[in-house]
Amino acid sequence: MVTPRDRFRGVVLGTAVGDSLGLPAEGLSRRRLRKWCGGEWRHRFVFGRGMISDDTEHAIFVAQSLLACPDSREDFSRRFAWCLRWWLASCPPGVGWATLRAIVRLWFGFSPKRSGVRSAGNGPAMRSAIIGAFFAFSPERMDDFLEASTRITHSDPRALIGASAVAKIAAWTVRDQLSGRPPLGECLAAIRSSGSEDKEWLAVVEAIRSACVRGLSVERFADLLGLSQGVTGYAYHTVPVAVYSWYHHFGDFEATVSSILSCGGDTDTTGAIAGALAGAVVGDQGIPEPWKWGILDWPRGTKFFVELADRLAESSVEQKPAPHVSYFWPGVVLRNFFFLVIVLLHGLRRLAPPY
Repeated sequence: MVTPRDRFRGVVLGTAVGDSLGLPAEGLSRRRLRKWCGGEWRHRFVFGRGMISDDTEHAIFVAQSLLACPDSREDFSRRFAWCLRWWLASCPPGVGWATLRAIVRLWFGFSPKRSGVRSAGNGPAMRSAIIGAFFAFSPERMDDFLEASTRITHSDPRALIGASAVAKIAAWTVRDQLSGRPPLGECLAAIRSSGSEDKEWLAVVEAIRSACVRGLSVERFADLLGLSQGVTGYAYHTVPVAVYSWYHHFGDFEATVSSILSCGGDTDTTGAIAGALAGAVVGDQGIPEPWKWGILDWPRGTKFFVELADRLAESSVEQKPAPHVSYFWPGVVLRNFFFLVIVLLHGLRRLAPPY
């Protein structure tokens, strides 16, 4: 039986695993991926191991902010904004354009309520599964904190709708302890409610329904959305494909993550979201051991993620402030320098065959 603690571990570790597996392939087309990866998904960022990117880091910041401020949206927003400011100061490579502008606004004194920029990117969705799991039994508070988390960086309503869909799936999974594939109608109702007045979102939900009835593969569903060259960072592209992979391969973490990564495009984010949702179902024990322990990162590695998840699980019961999980934060600057070097080497490698 998958316990609530196991599910929290699955959400946190699933985010990190999906992110680290997809990171080396980010931006590659589906065709180039097949030649480059040969259809086999394993850690290959550095010496056959993986490292996390901003997708997991933002999920960490949300988790730490929830531990410190689970009973106040305003305090949570300030804590999360503080994390983002100092994260940017540590010179992380590959900051999303919308997120970068929002954090600069935070540094210039904008409040977390007004710092977000007009963007429908998938940044908020990559960190929303943790909010959903944490407030699984408090839907109103989940919506409140989810809006706060989203609007710090993204003000476009579509970003919030996408993030809400991910959070609701995670909350549903944890609350009802889903172990078998739920009825399609219930799944569609959960994600439809995130944007019931948005015609484009309703069209996306209908596409998911149609693909499920026809039994399409994840890649064919992506084709249906016009994403044959790769899944973009647009929330209405990323989230539907992630949710479809979760439902299509329900209960199979490896198949869920592999199928969405094979679609190409923004693979670190799609992998992080699908990994979080699949992890909520199977728990940490359902994640392949080589993927889970193949993350080579410091000062935040697999053991840190496990401790963070356990503390979240404990705090979610009473939702009272709890100590954050500490790590050697000055080491992040050194880590980011090493990370940048590896990213540049990967960029050079992509200039060579196979094309």
